[in-house]
Amino acid sequence: MLTFVASIVLLIAGYMIYAKVVERIFGIDDRNQTPAYSQNDGFDFTPISWWRASLIQLLNIAGLGPIFGAVMGALYGPVAFIWIVIGCIFAGGVHDYFSGMMSVRYKGAQFPTIVGKFLGKNMQTFINIFSIALMVLVAAAFTAGPAELVAQLTPLSFMAALVIIFVYFLIATMLPVHKIIGRIYPVLGAILIFMAVSIGIGLFFFDNTVPNLTLSNLHPGELPIWPLIMVTISCGAISGFHSTQSPILARTLKKESEGRKVFYGAMIGEGVIALIWAAAGMAFFGSTGGLQSALDAGGPAGVVNEISSTTLGAFGGILAVLGVIILPITTGDTALRSSRMMLSELLTKKGSNPSTGKLKNGLILLVLGGPAFYLSTIDYTFLWRYVGWSNQVVATVMLWTAAIYLLEKQKFHWICSIPALFMTGVVSAYIFYAPEGFGLPYDVSMWIGAVIWLVVLAWFIKKLVQNNSHKKYGKKPVFRAS
Repeated sequence: MLTFVASIVLLIAGYMIYAKVVERIFGIDDRNQTPAYSQNDGFDFTPISWWRASLIQLLNIAGLGPIFGAVMGALYGPVAFIWIVIGCIFAGGVHDYFSGMMSVRYKGAQFPTIVGKFLGKNMQTFINIFSIALMVLVAAAFTAGPAELVAQLTPLSFMAALVIIFVYFLIATMLPVHKIIGRIYPVLGAILIFMAVSIGIGLFFFDNTVPNLTLSNLHPGELPIWPLIMVTISCGAISGFHSTQSPILARTLKKESEGRKVFYGAMIGEGVIALIWAAAGMAFFGSTGGLQSALDAGGPAGVVNEISSTTLGAFGGILAVLGVIILPITTGDTALRSSRMMLSELLTKKGSNPSTGKLKNGLILLVLGGPAFYLSTIDYTFLWRYVGWSNQVVATVMLWTAAIYLLEKQKFHWICSIPALFMTGVVSAYIFYAPEGFGLPYDVSMWIGAVIWLVVLAWFIKKLVQNNSHKKYGKKPVFRAS
């Protein structure tokens, strides 16, 4: 239990101290007019109070991610706490802050557009396709589950529930951000926090205490910690999905100083939620072996339901059911919204406002929603297995984008380049070892991953040399054509 409490304290300290360091390096200026005012269209660009924006951001990036992922990551034992704390403070918080604040600085630009500015047009094209595909997969994955549960609990069929959910998507995504998202999602975000805090308090009354720190791998299946835990626990540590969501709120900030609360603060909140559910998974079933048995019997949803119902009684059961239904739907909703914004920006002429008319928005949404609806009606689990890896690839690209941004501005880039190098190692090794990847032997996968990592390191060293050369001769470094 001491390790769990210390981890919570460290996350809070990370926000109080390191977030301010990151903010200072980025260099905020409240005299700058934010896109909420300079691009105001009453639709995507509109001012929202920081506390509402923070709760919306938390709900958008969290959903069931830091719950299900943390429960699965708990199979490794208390070492999961280390990854959540270090990942959240030094990688996830930095990633979310820069993805949000760089969007603020570039007129509410979407993630792919920002990537193009600093990593080149080829990477922008790749990440546009990659990100939109990820959003469609996320929307499908986080829709089918709730629809199945609704079909089990009500007279509605699976297809009827699915149609209702997608009709909601159409309505919510077509309405201005402050109509539904701005009004309802802060309440749902508060429910997510209440649910986590309730379980956190309940941890102190479990029959089994939360285990203290050990570096041993306690996974019943003896799966290696590196690099699997970094993909298993993404939400709560670092997740590329967040870089697609942050621009939604970047278009609503009233001033730049609110970015630390909204972007970095929401990430810390998600980290706390992940810590609580990882601790609950380790303690409630007595051992990682017991947790594995529970997961085999009912999956992550069954584990969450059992912990909630036992800890909080009937009320907890209701919360768990609502969470498994509502939270994924809100994630699917904002996934489609961000993909609509990406595609809209891609189709907008350079120099004009990326806001589009209702007809064009509707056509874009149908183009994106159609594949998502189809995937949610079939056995798409073989596709979902790739979401975890592709999610972390997006995170890695965002960190490199931020690193080059800071390098070009001649600021302290290491706050982004070090976690970028780390995540490069993760995704490079994972895809060759994982069953959904090439399924190669562990040692072979690690060597191939190491070679890829060295190639990326060489590319970055070249950028550093270019930067030092420009500084020596008093020239402004330019990396955008790379």
